[in-house]
Amino acid sequence: MQYIKAIISLFEVLFFSIGIFPASTEINYGGDEYSAPEIITEMFLVKDGESDFVIATEENPDECIVTASEELQNYIEQSTGALLPVVTEDEITPEDKAILLGNTEIGKGIKEIDTSEIKEDGFRFYSDGAHLMIIGEDSRGTLYGVYTFLEEYVGVRWYTPQLENVPKKEDIIVDANTDILVGPSFAIRRNSPAYADDKYRARIKTNVSFWNEAEEYGGALTYILWDVTLDRLVPDSLFAEHPEYFAMNPDGTRTTDHVCLSHPDVLPIAIENARGFMRDCPRKTSDHIHIGQKDNSNYCHCETCTALYEKYGSISAPTIIFTNNFADALDEEFPDFTFTFYAYGETERPPKDLSLKCNDNVVPVLCELHHACRNHTLGTCGAIDDNQIESEFLNLYGDNEDFIAQDHKDWTVIAERTYIYDYTINFLFSAQFFSNFETMQSTMKYMHDIGITGYVYNCGDGHYAAFNDLRNYLLPRLQWNVNADVEYMMMDFMNFYYGEEAAPYIKEIIDIQTGQIKATAHAFDFDWHYQSGYYPISKINKLDSLWKKALESDVTEEQKFRIETDSLSWEFFKANQFLGEYFFLNPMRMQAQEELYDELMSHGITKVSSFSTLPTNKEDINFIQRPIEWE
Repeated sequence: MQYIKAIISLFEVLFFSIGIFPASTEINYGGDEYSAPEIITEMFLVKDGESDFVIATEENPDECIVTASEELQNYIEQSTGALLPVVTEDEITPEDKAILLGNTEIGKGIKEIDTSEIKEDGFRFYSDGAHLMIIGEDSRGTLYGVYTFLEEYVGVRWYTPQLENVPKKEDIIVDANTDILVGPSFAIRRNSPAYADDKYRARIKTNVSFWNEAEEYGGALTYILWDVTLDRLVPDSLFAEHPEYFAMNPDGTRTTDHVCLSHPDVLPIAIENARGFMRDCPRKTSDHIHIGQKDNSNYCHCETCTALYEKYGSISAPTIIFTNNFADALDEEFPDFTFTFYAYGETERPPKDLSLKCNDNVVPVLCELHHACRNHTLGTCGAIDDNQIESEFLNLYGDNEDFIAQDHKDWTVIAERTYIYDYTINFLFSAQFFSNFETMQSTMKYMHDIGITGYVYNCGDGHYAAFNDLRNYLLPRLQWNVNADVEYMMMDFMNFYYGEEAAPYIKEIIDIQTGQIKATAHAFDFDWHYQSGYYPISKINKLDSLWKKALESDVTEEQKFRIETDSLSWEFFKANQFLGEYFFLNPMRMQAQEELYDELMSHGITKVSSFSTLPTNKEDINFIQRPIEWE
């Protein structure tokens, strides 16, 4: 039966690939339909470019509230020309018109707001016809409230760290009886595109920077140690005298590829080294430390570790036990710390025995999305990245065990808090289209609904990748609100980034590629060039035509450059697949490939993979070879 399904699936993919079955381009990117703030009774904060409002803070505002007042004043002035004075509340009377930031005494007289009812990083908008209160759970929440106000009521957009839009307008209007409570979907949120700084991360309401405390922006989650850390807690230099501290191979030899977490002498060594790092860390507000193994698939096969694997039904068991004991030993001296560990590689699957729990201060960082298909919905696809052609077709159309989705659910039973380490690009060939736009919202909503508490990393955010500016615009907004309208956000971004005339063409390109890959392939984070979908000639011609129309649109020079840059993802794919002008029998193919190289370099694309750089010396390239072979 399995082989019959594979044969049927093979024919279905073939028919989609040659166009007998048309792949749908009706793509549902997810989320609730966007609606602008409702205005029933108008309260003009600015009218005809003038204002009689001030921006007021408490008497001795902290530096985050100062930032909030300066950002609010700056962007209102940029948009309308009206300069609202920034004052402290002792300089005004309760009768004066004011935008009140934070927990002011004047605000308490207007409406007593219990900030304990506001989620961490959340805020409340309240107005009474003469005042607008923006009050957060804490100062950072107030700052996020200001940024949300600027987005929703002024129309400010921070599209990338280097690209913002401040629309010119005469009026800023809110409803005179506003009462809105807002809070994030995930308590922990990280996205940090190339060139991002603390200010940009605050503007997109992400609160993790790993290493920068960012006090003027309300602070951020920072780590004492992050990523691969076991080699610092249990240094490889110990191997010469104590090989027993390290992983046993199946043949009985020892290796520094991993640590033997069940050896009784290893835990005290790790604790003492951690204590030194924690005491000496220059970031005084850091409150996380991480247990992270090296990036390989080896693990310890000693008798004690193996017994724990068998007892609890997962290789992750010794890591959980070790991290719990590690946290217990350090908790008295560092009571507010969180101890995280990687559920990655050999440790990514949770114990089958769910009675093995993480301490309240121990948080697994879940990396299993690394294996999941990113263009079919998590929980329904069940496909895994195993590079088996037979299973590729069975995964596409067969009945699959959705164990990755179930594993995440089980981790939320084992741990009170759980963080996601998300993979968002194709690392093998980042320059070509990666089809995860349709599933971003559904994946985040699934994680939210099962109780995941944080997105601590988005692997790919600092890399070059096709459409990555768009991807990095969507990701933090979905972390903040998993029900956000993705298509609205996409068009809002593309209209400004590419230009209003070109944006519909590029949106149609994304729709076509998403639909075609969905019908003929999966999308994994380590896909080869030939795994990114199969296109009939009609679709190839259609995509060529749409890119041509986008490039010929009435846009600015900057917008045209961005269109050119993203169009190279399609050219790169065609060249590797011998499609169009790159067909291997075309006598002009070498010239076309040379022109492609020139375009890649002139548009700053020096890497088409996360693991290799294009040759800078053109003479070193044999243009008979496909771009994947230009090394």
